[in-house]
Amino acid sequence: MEHQTGHPRRWQILGVLVFSLLAVVLDNTILNVALKTIADPQEGLGATQSQLEWAINSYTLVFAGLLFTFGVIGDRTGRKRMLFIGMVLFGLASLASAYAQDPTQLIVARAFMGVGGAAIMPATLAIISNVFPPQERGKAIGVWAGGVGIAVAIGPITGGLLIEHFWWGSVFLINLPIVLISMVLIALVVPESRDPKPSRLDPVGVLLSIIGLVAITYGIIRGGELATVASAEVLVPTILGLAVLAAFIWYERRIDHPAFDVRYFSNARFSTAVGMIGIVFFAMMGAMFFLIFYLQIVLGFTPMESGALMIPFAAAQIIFAPLSQQMVRRFGSKVSATVSMVVVAAALGSYALMDQHTPILVIEIVFFVQGAAMANIMPPATTTIMESLPREKAGVGSAMSNTVRQVAGALGVALLGSLLSATYRDEIAPSLAGLPADLQHLGGESLTGTLGVAKALGERGVALIEPAKHAFLDGMHVTALVSAAFALLGALVVLRWLPGRNAPAQAAEQHDPDREPASV
Repeated sequence: MEHQTGHPRRWQILGVLVFSLLAVVLDNTILNVALKTIADPQEGLGATQSQLEWAINSYTLVFAGLLFTFGVIGDRTGRKRMLFIGMVLFGLASLASAYAQDPTQLIVARAFMGVGGAAIMPATLAIISNVFPPQERGKAIGVWAGGVGIAVAIGPITGGLLIEHFWWGSVFLINLPIVLISMVLIALVVPESRDPKPSRLDPVGVLLSIIGLVAITYGIIRGGELATVASAEVLVPTILGLAVLAAFIWYERRIDHPAFDVRYFSNARFSTAVGMIGIVFFAMMGAMFFLIFYLQIVLGFTPMESGALMIPFAAAQIIFAPLSQQMVRRFGSKVSATVSMVVVAAALGSYALMDQHTPILVIEIVFFVQGAAMANIMPPATTTIMESLPREKAGVGSAMSNTVRQVAGALGVALLGSLLSATYRDEIAPSLAGLPADLQHLGGESLTGTLGVAKALGERGVALIEPAKHAFLDGMHVTALVSAAFALLGALVVLRWLPGRNAPAQAAEQHDPDREPASV
């Protein structure tokens, strides 16, 4: 491949890759709109709050755990081939998700979708780095991020339309036509590429990372269900998970072919950019989890309407993501990223002021501002990561940023979702006091649980509806403030460690012994 001029059909290739990614990104945003329906015992599967968190996280954790391995296998056996296999798996698992008969089947099918997604994602970025010359790579990644933004926009509206006209499983079936068209286009347009010096596989590292992450996530979600941190059911898996992750880091430092090369984190530019992505997604995914319930249940919008209300968030990303490179050129990465993180924190914090009477215009403005700020964080961070690693490690770099993003998102859903559950349970308990024990337990699980109990009780249940909404709003306010605090922490990390505009783009500073490692 010519290093300076790039592949003659590189823009068509980019178009195909963005389209392939559509299914993966679309699916996560579509699922958010469908959560309320899947929780419904009549229309959906009667999934509890924790089962919904698992439906999101089973996909994410498998996806994050396998990204590296699949990145390496793609580098070795051919990235086009990997993309193709990933598409087949993703399509089959989507089919299985659509026809799941109970929440457990859905959680398992979603995990298999994660396997497919993990094969698709690193291959797309590695192919982009391979077919574009260095001077066009930032622009190409901007277009790629814009494509992800479009998918984020289409997702909720498509999901809302499908839920209103068909059954909940249709939100997964929509992936099949995209997968089939992608496979034809990949076969025709995308060239095959491999890493000339591929790394060796690291099955032990992959296994340790998945066990550690699943254990921590299980502990956090269980804590939300039990509304306590002091139980052995919460502490044992969490501590075990942390111990396994510590062993994972120790092991990865010792071997010469790690799945997740922790030594890259001694590079300040790399680790700060990765940390920034992680913190943004932690705060964002946690916030998205409660926003759908807020829009659909507290404010009473239909799935279609609540999907449409997400448009400003996505529109802002589509508008500002391609312009983010100019912002970086003008103000430098440090200034634009720090300001963007502060704006994200302010947007997340503003959800703590919203209630049943918040004008929809205010909510829309907050969504737009938040989307614009996010768009000025992601592309520069991704480009920084790619530039701080040697070219042949592009796949590793993209896999690392994706892994951190997915893991942070999963932990955001788990931790902030559990915080929401715990606060909700405390607040609603007095209103459920006179009911039988089983109804108290069911009603205390989540807002949908309480409303289900209220519906079953008929006239007697009407009195539960207002307290349930108030309890949910209290939980949402606490969760919003915590996510805003995390985004502010991100701004401080960027301000302290991201190099300013005059910092040379050294790709060789990885193992600089004098460089202070950035804490992520």
